Amino acid sequence: MNEQIPVLRDVDGGTAKLMPDVDRERAWLLTVDGAPQSYVDLDDPAHLEFEYVRRLAHVVDCAADEGAPLDLLHLGGGALTLPRYTALTRPGSRQRVVEADLGLLALVAEQLPLPDDSGIEVHGADARAFVEAAPADCADILIADVFGGSRVPAHLTSLAYARAAERVLRPGGIYAANLADGAPFAFLRSQLATFAAVFEHLALVAEPAVLRGRRFGNAVLLASRTPIDTAPLARRAAADVFPARVEHGPRLARLLGDARPVRDEDAVASPEPPDGSFSVG
Repeated sequence: MNEQIPVLRDVDGGTAKLMPDVDRERAWLLTVDGAPQSYVDLDDPAHLEFEYVRRLAHVVDCAADEGAPLDLLHLGGGALTLPRYTALTRPGSRQRVVEADLGLLALVAEQLPLPDDSGIEVHGADARAFVEAAPADCADILIADVFGGSRVPAHLTSLAYARAAERVLRPGGIYAANLADGAPFAFLRSQLATFAAVFEHLALVAEPAVLRGRRFGNAVLLASRTPIDTAPLARRAAADVFPARVEHGPRLARLLGDARPVRDEDAVASPEPPDGSFSVG
């Protein structure tokens, strides 16, 4: 086995580092300024190391019959972990990935190239601008996993953005966003209120310790114009190494409480994680 060595590169968003996994021959961890961004195994794209990525993958798995191709729009690229997973599990899918950090895109293309027949198109652009310019009804799933450092950018948290996301989804399509927050959940509650103002149906996937406010962590927000079949999603999330719950209906309404939708002029980025929440070495 050839010994892999770390790759360090200045990118638009800071200093990117690709670190090889000593236990998996062609697997890499991508960090930017010490914050984990992606983990990818080029030989086994179905191996998903990060728990929140597994939860997003569960959404993709449950969105249609097994193996059926879908049209996906991914906001946030990283090492293209979820697009690679979807290309494997739903061959023939059409996937577009939007990543604003051109330096990061160049690093991933150079060090972690996609197969020629992946069906994945990568675009260097701002996520919201791309969504606002995209055709209506062009995606079955829109996945938002965009972080500037360790924070969701403010312009991807507002009512205008939620309306733009709703416009590009087909009837029955699903919006899935990776968010991060901790008690008292001011940011998460504001996002629930914002998307509830646009979509009729919401769900939230997170670990119980996060939902109970015991620690800061990831939560996956789901939104759709049609009812979300939460039962298969809940079974998959509960079976993970770090089990998660799927909240919806009255329980989710209680979490939302009296939160108000976010306007562009009031939008703020997600909170800075406490020291050590997501950093690596």
